[in-house]
Amino acid sequence: MTAAPLARQEAGTDPYRWLENRDTDEVLAYLQAENAYLEAVLEPQKALREALFEEIRGRLRETDLSLPTPWGDYLYYQRTTAGDEYPRHYRCRRPADDTLEIDSASETLLLDPNALAGNGYLAIGAFNISPDQRRLAYSLDNSGDETYRLYVKELDSGLVSELPFERCDGSMTWANDSQTLFFGELDDTHRPHRLYRHRLGSEGAELVFEEGDGRFFLHCYRSSSERQLILQLGSKTTSEVWVLDADQPQGNFTCLAQRLEGHEYDADHGMLDGQWCWLIRSNLCGINFALYRAPEETPQRPYWQQIRAHNEQVMLEGVTLKQHALVLSLREGGLPVLEVQPQGAATYRVRLPDAAYSLYIQDSLEFHSEAIRLRYEALGRPAQVRQLTLASGEQQVLKQTPVEGPFDAEAYESRRLWATSSDGSQVPISLVARREVFAAGTPAPLYLYGYGAYGSSLDPWFSHARLSLLERGFIFAIAHVRGGGEMGEDWYRAGKMEHKQNTFDDFIACAEQLIADGLTNPAQLAISGGSAGGLLIGAVLNQRPELFAAAIAEVPFVDVLNTMLNPDLPLTITEYDEWGDPNQPDVYQRIRAYAPYENVRAQAYPAILAVAGYNDSRVQYWEAAKWVARLRASKTDDNLLLLKTDLEAGHGGMSGRYQGIRDVALEYAFLFRVLGVAPGH
Repeated sequence: MTAAPLARQEAGTDPYRWLENRDTDEVLAYLQAENAYLEAVLEPQKALREALFEEIRGRLRETDLSLPTPWGDYLYYQRTTAGDEYPRHYRCRRPADDTLEIDSASETLLLDPNALAGNGYLAIGAFNISPDQRRLAYSLDNSGDETYRLYVKELDSGLVSELPFERCDGSMTWANDSQTLFFGELDDTHRPHRLYRHRLGSEGAELVFEEGDGRFFLHCYRSSSERQLILQLGSKTTSEVWVLDADQPQGNFTCLAQRLEGHEYDADHGMLDGQWCWLIRSNLCGINFALYRAPEETPQRPYWQQIRAHNEQVMLEGVTLKQHALVLSLREGGLPVLEVQPQGAATYRVRLPDAAYSLYIQDSLEFHSEAIRLRYEALGRPAQVRQLTLASGEQQVLKQTPVEGPFDAEAYESRRLWATSSDGSQVPISLVARREVFAAGTPAPLYLYGYGAYGSSLDPWFSHARLSLLERGFIFAIAHVRGGGEMGEDWYRAGKMEHKQNTFDDFIACAEQLIADGLTNPAQLAISGGSAGGLLIGAVLNQRPELFAAAIAEVPFVDVLNTMLNPDLPLTITEYDEWGDPNQPDVYQRIRAYAPYENVRAQAYPAILAVAGYNDSRVQYWEAAKWVARLRASKTDDNLLLLKTDLEAGHGGMSGRYQGIRDVALEYAFLFRVLGVAPGH
């Protein structure tokens, strides 16, 4: 059998720090050796990986048209074609009867990412049509490091100009003159810290704003009304908003409320009761946020008037302003809820068919539109785009993501369970499996997924690829652990900083509950998480390795202590509000107690597959590499330990839909081998 690569060790507390020497021959040789080892070990699964790729690909409608979006005189849409990695962007004239029928005679190709990517990596940042609809501003990342080049295309002539600016964050925001663009610049730690103003035809750009606090990111965008530009400054715990009349782009931004540590707020401009005004969502009166309004002319803090009070049971996550209605995005009982307040009519909540689901506003459409579009899906229900008529609450399914080949949504059953964590907290678990798998009442292979950071919510979602697990008798489960936002702001705060161990305890409790309920057993339990979810996976593997048979860690944040001690790395300083500053002795000890890399020890571990992106600016490639190197030198078992480094990818993995399917096929083949699952179904 092929021998596993063994990384050399240096003297000192971090014997594998040399793996941080990017682009050196030694480091590249090691990463390539690990990739070659993975391919050699998984060579017997090569045919299975290809079969899984074709199986998953066969469920996708490879040639398809997105739902057109009306705006002004045009319909905007995307078309995917079999064999292409990326969808192409088009527009056509808007039909006079306001239907969504494509007018092929007036169809215009706006952007073809396939031609721009060649055979390499490509990510599109901005894709913004100017208010007069004569120009397209777009940005491209060709390496995966999330640094973008900026372009403007004249839609009448097709002429493309590259703007002469470096280190751009990818954002591009139009003023109403369709001549002025605002864009962000990255600092040495990859933080958007400067906002520039550029007028088309001029050579340079004017610095508008510079954020000196390393914890704060800046972001510029247009208000719902299209009448204002909003500059949002934010750390993990504190916000500041500045605004500018979009018709006066050469003017100065005005601050709504000077930053106050712990005060988070955001603002939008629109119409309420027939009056132009500002709406502000703020946590001044409670962690679940209240809602305020302010006159258009005086948006500053002294003029805010509360129109919705803080509610300890309901989180106010967002606000969508329309000319004829206000839509509140809430979170209650662990689920997203939309509450609509139509002008001159009674408030209502959007009704939905599933007990556990994912729901968000996908497209608010034009400001004066009497409808919005919702994206709705569940573990066993493919994503739907639903049009909601705001005045009546009537819903219409405009498009459902197709599943090619045999598929019956009724063959699958979704469930919601609760686990009791070590401190008595009740932790929700979402599950899906074929009905007969649940009915059998015997332990089954189970794939348990977790994240638990930044207040992000893992609402149940549908996956074409996941059907390849479910059809082979797997149960898929999501552990909604603390650190996420599923149960409101308290749930998030109870899984960060000094409470981070709760995240790991919750996940372990979920695994134990699934085993206690007879749904699986340790020999059939696989766990997975990515980025901060990879930290979760690394921590629970150290703390309770005997619970699991296999683990997949995607771009895992496993070297958290060393990363947080290095302020020169991208994102470190702003992350102090999530993990703490380890330059403080008590914080150092706290992080040191759970950091996956430092806590690897001589014990048996389950089979592990770690995946990294060489150009990842969020979680550096060496975090997974160092972790695997230490595991390989320390663990006492013969279980598989594999590292795959995508040498041309970033945080999101390889670009392109087919490459993404190949990555999933590799992971599934790894699981089938480790868990002894028959590849057929």
